Amino acid sequence: MSDEQRSSGSPEPGGAASGGPEPEPIRFFGTTWLHHDGGYGLRRAGVAVGSLALAAAGAAVLRFAFQGLEIADVGPFVGILVVAGFAICSALAFRRTWDGFVRRPDPAAGSADDKSGQSLMFIGFIGSLLAYFCRSLVEAPGEKLHRTEYTTARERHERRRGNRTGNPAARKPRPKKRR
Repeated sequence: MSDEQRSSGSPEPGGAASGGPEPEPIRFFGTTWLHHDGGYGLRRAGVAVGSLALAAAGAAVLRFAFQGLEIADVGPFVGILVVAGFAICSALAFRRTWDGFVRRPDPAAGSADDKSGQSLMFIGFIGSLLAYFCRSLVEAPGEKLHRTEYTTARERHERRRGNRTGNPAARKPRPKKRR
């Protein structure tokens, strides 16, 4: 293997150089969340402003749709149903997105839950964007979850690595006990 093909060692202890765990990248942040470098603060501000702007634009589009219902004169009952439907779906999408930043989804839930969740997230997109905005005010969305998983993986790697004392084939044979 030539020098150009070899990867340079990772500056992170327990990183690629020693075969340890790698930090998982977060959308819009990559691995800058690990040390808060590489424009992390600007990225967080950009994500917060962008998600809030998209939520405002989505609310404006929904307002135009509601005005279309008023022009069609469908009645107050349909208007209340539409507003309540979007409000409930937005609240559920907010909660589902927020939970995604705190814990991994349960793999035992199955794909049927994912299909219903997709339509819920599509209808309640404003809630999902607002969850992204609120979380980006505190940290990169999902940073706490990723940091916990990464430190756990590093500790587990260090324990396994610490248990090994070297090359077992290079050990000197023990002298046999004389009786």
